[in-house]
Amino acid sequence: MPVVKYPRAAEPLWHEWDRKAQKDGLRHTVYAVNGDQYTGEWLDNLKHGKGTQIWKHNGAIYSGDWKFGRRDGYGSYSIPDPVTKEYLKVYTGWWRNDKKCGYGTMFYPSGERYEGEWSSGQRSGWGRMCYGDGSTYEGQWLADRPGGQGMLCLPNNNRYEGGWKDGKKHGPGRFFFLDKGQLLEGIWVTDVPKCGIMIDFSRDAAPAPTQYPIPKIELADPDGVLAEAQVMFDDSQNE
Repeated sequence: MPVVKYPRAAEPLWHEWDRKAQKDGLRHTVYAVNGDQYTGEWLDNLKHGKGTQIWKHNGAIYSGDWKFGRRDGYGSYSIPDPVTKEYLKVYTGWWRNDKKCGYGTMFYPSGERYEGEWSSGQRSGWGRMCYGDGSTYEGQWLADRPGGQGMLCLPNNNRYEGGWKDGKKHGPGRFFFLDKGQLLEGIWVTDVPKCGIMIDFSRDAAPAPTQYPIPKIELADPDGVLAEAQVMFDDSQNE
């Protein structure tokens, strides 16, 4: 008995549409229902590789690396100036899981700038912050604030070197009053010096030295005084 071959049923049209809609490896421009626009590479229908995203609600633009639908790798984020409409760079650097992570530079609307390490979208690690008043902080950061060891330089060249906690001077440190030619070395608690030793420092080179030099006061055991203060400070932190 002869074998009868029936023609194979035609593939449903929606299969073809679905296959054409798959964006894999190639560059495509896609518009979201909310008006956002993405042009770049795809993998498994997710933004993956190099690409540029434009958000309609604020006109912001990100251009750089993507990984499975999220900003991941190196990229730049900018927003349009509300007056000139020219794009102003906000952040350039590394990303991970859609957040700033690694080394990058942040440009603030006030003109301030941070360059350094990030973690989960916050300044964390080593970094340098240039403030609007002309002062700069360079050192360790934790949870988006100075934390650890760092140096704050003021516009008049006075500076503090030492410990920080929650964005404030905390722990052993030294404050150089270069405008007056003095140095304070001691222990700070939440931005307040609790104890220390003030001495003349480069007084001859100071632009506005005090009228009289600091008189010499001899302590029987100056190192012991500071050591005792350090112990009291450590005990207070452990309470």
